Formats: sequence, C-alpha cells, structure tokens
Amino acid sequence: MGQVALIFGSFFGCTAIILGAFGAHLLKKKLTTEQLQSFETGVKYQMYHAIVLLVLGFHLDISVTINAYIIYAFVIGIILFSFSIYGLVLSSAKNKKLKFLEPITPIGGLFLVAGWVLLLFKFL
Repeated sequence: MGQVALIFGSFFGCTAIILGAFGAHLLKKKLTTEQLQSFETGVKYQMYHAIVLLVLGFHLDISVTINAYIIYAFVIGIILFSFSIYGLVLSSAKNKKLKFLEPITPIGGLFLVAGWVLLLFKFL
C-alpha cells in the first residue's frame, strides 16, 4: 500500500477543506471576484488530486518505480500549483504580489499532467 500517497492525500484533502472554508467565509469580502475564483481553482485542484492520491494509495505498490513517480508527480504538482495560487492571490490582496510565484503555477500544472500521463502509461 502507498503509505506516502495516503498521508499526502489525507493532508491535502484536509487542508483543501480548511482553505475552501477560509476562502468562502473570511476572504469573500477581501478578495475581488477574480481573485476568489483563482483561490477556488487552487482548492478544487488540490481536492481532486487529494482524492486521486487516496485511491492510488490503496491500489499502488510504491516500491514499483513508476508508481512512486506517479505519486510524487501529484504531490509536487499540488504543492507547486495550488499553493502558488494561494500565495499569489493572498499577496495580491495585500497589494504586495509575489511575482516570483507566477512561473511556479504552470510548472505545478506540468507535474499534475505528468502524473496523469504516467498513470496512463502504467495502464497501457
């Protein structure tokens, strides 16, 4: 069983709920509609991939190399994609946008895509 996938999946699922509630209740009055939508995108992608990690954790043997790459691609992708969005949105809301995070978001997206492509190769 992929213990790493289960731990990260649980952590990311939990934090997605917390951040979603934070965005819906505390940030609603502080963010523009566009900023709130971006924040929600980060939360959605985090939750989707948390669920994927949990499913994979119950079915993949992480000692197999491709399985480990799949798990790590999703974990790194979530961190880079979702958390860079959170940083960009929250910093821009305070008029101190952390521009160095802008190129990190698409890199995170590439890791998420890589995880899906590796999963496809595994199934083929």
